[in-house]
Amino acid sequence: MPHPGRRRPRMRGRTCAVAAALALLATGCAGAGGTSFGGGDALNVLMVNNPQMVELQKLTAKHFTKETGIKVHFTVLPENDVRDKISQDFSNQAGQYDVATISNFELPFFAKNGWLHPLDDYAKADTAFDQEDILEPLRESLTAEDGKLYAQPFYGESSFLMYRKDVFEKQGLTMPEKPTWEQVAELAERTDGAERGMKGICLRGLPGWGEVIAPLTTVVNTMGGTWFTEDWEPRLTAPEFKKATKFYVDLVREHGELGAPQSGYAECLNNMTQGKTAMWYDATAGAGSLEAKGSPVKGKIGYVPAPVEETKSSGWLYTWAWGLQKASKKSDDAWKFVSWASSKEYEELVGATSGWSNVPAGKRASTYANPDYRAEAGAFADVTERAISEADPKNPGTQPRPTAGIQFVGVPEFTDLGTRVAQEISAAIAGRQSVDAALAASQKLAEKVAEEYR
Repeated sequence: MPHPGRRRPRMRGRTCAVAAALALLATGCAGAGGTSFGGGDALNVLMVNNPQMVELQKLTAKHFTKETGIKVHFTVLPENDVRDKISQDFSNQAGQYDVATISNFELPFFAKNGWLHPLDDYAKADTAFDQEDILEPLRESLTAEDGKLYAQPFYGESSFLMYRKDVFEKQGLTMPEKPTWEQVAELAERTDGAERGMKGICLRGLPGWGEVIAPLTTVVNTMGGTWFTEDWEPRLTAPEFKKATKFYVDLVREHGELGAPQSGYAECLNNMTQGKTAMWYDATAGAGSLEAKGSPVKGKIGYVPAPVEETKSSGWLYTWAWGLQKASKKSDDAWKFVSWASSKEYEELVGATSGWSNVPAGKRASTYANPDYRAEAGAFADVTERAISEADPKNPGTQPRPTAGIQFVGVPEFTDLGTRVAQEISAAIAGRQSVDAALAASQKLAEKVAEEYR
């Protein structure tokens, strides 16, 4: 949602352009998955193939279908592929899929173009769903400019800093309760090599607007920078943006993981799990894997808020959420599925069958008051809830900006812009060019986008 009283991005009726732009998405942490499609009376759901979604697929027939009689056919694809397919089907209003996983990035564009079914009436009538239990930042991020709710979160996340408590203790180091990036850089230097093969920190370097650009942009925000001013002036070569980018690139080059230009969420998660890094700044969703049964580092990790410099907080905000296609002729059944998949009941089911660390959390206040969840996720529960609650997509930095968004710029062109800028930054991390050269090229790319909105 744009800032009140500020110019909103003009879509200019570019429905096809929006769909094409949204198809150019970033890489994520999804792995390989299968697909299935069924017509007839079955509900057709298109979703990303991350572990939480795969778990949902396994539980649906035995529980949801048994309780409601509604059959569900899933199409499960990697993140790049699923966004492409969703954009195509929803933009054409083909109605092949009734429900799809969308994020708070796409939702404003999908809603504006009339591709989504409003959910306010369903949520109001379904008192057991308890809409007020959904964390406020997520409710707001899934509400469009027209004030209507267009999706329900399956899980939510912010970002925070994870670190090896045992390594810090052995080195005589103390992690501040609210660290600054300068403190983190010093700690990375002091823990680099603390154990054989261990680096001081892991930071994403993999190209993609959802990979290196996500954490980097939070550093830019808290160091006083912005991609665009309120009037759409690109600021990628401004001193603040340069300072943050140089800091990030230098930190990962000097004390970051091996192969940083090819390292994204999945690679950093593996490095942290395998004891190859002392710290990791990334998604709060990673904590569940670190604390899962069988994890080599379970119980050894500490969690603190995203590092800051000039802002009070800097964690990002992201959610995979369920959207109903406007053209679907099965909206009532679709809501029943969404209500179940995002319910307290479903979280209880996952907790009982797979363990509470696997619960798709980060969306409900009640989750963080649940004693069963806290017993298993107590190490990171409070920090996660606070990070999500403090996330402010409207004002994530020190200066006004033209759109909402913390780790992204809320325009469809950002899928392409962010990914192309990411390629420049990753090349700097690899040592193939300077930060100044990377940002000079990036500024030109941003200027082309700015022309569309001035």
